[in-house]
Amino acid sequence: MKIKICGLSRDDDISFANEAGPDYIGFVFAKSKRRVSPDCAARLRARLRHDIVPVGVFVNAPVEEIAALYRDGIIGIAQLHGDESQGYIAELKKLTASVSSVPVLVIKAVQVESREDILDSVRSGADYLLLDHGTGGTGKPFDWALLEDGDFLNGLPVPCFLAGGIDMYNIEEALRFKPLGIDVSSGAETGSVKDRDKMIQLVQKVRNWK
Repeated sequence: MKIKICGLSRDDDISFANEAGPDYIGFVFAKSKRRVSPDCAARLRARLRHDIVPVGVFVNAPVEEIAALYRDGIIGIAQLHGDESQGYIAELKKLTASVSSVPVLVIKAVQVESREDILDSVRSGADYLLLDHGTGGTGKPFDWALLEDGDFLNGLPVPCFLAGGIDMYNIEEALRFKPLGIDVSSGAETGSVKDRDKMIQLVQKVRNWK
């Protein structure tokens, strides 16, 4: 099981992540209170542990913008939260392959209101899906009862991250659906600021889950 902590924007956030050791962290390049500039992300990326993968979060960004960040090693994965189509993802992969040895891996966020939303998204061309309450990140869970049918997530052809309002109080419930990984943002914060202890505890919850 993997864990991603999204919305890192300060030097302290990187220090906390290096100590906690999640599999991925997220830099938000879209409009958000957690938004970072490419220059800020580059500086933070330079301080990040090499075994933690930086993910760039975008909403309908020009593919050239994402490709430049990937080429410069600032991000290793692109997470898309807008209206990006199958054609957009194909274009992004083609462009990133031309500036690097391999095309960028893509996570496509899905606003889940029904199972059909998930099933329709497996044809997006993305490498992973991120199942969320809202594609912009609402900090609330969607109806997890939609996942109750046995190993529904494991039966999908595209691996899924589970997101939306996950924190210390409900992470164990999220884990029992057996996603590829858990995505946490506000659940790792206190007063809208990343909290060292919460980050460490959330990562430990995932590492210790059986």
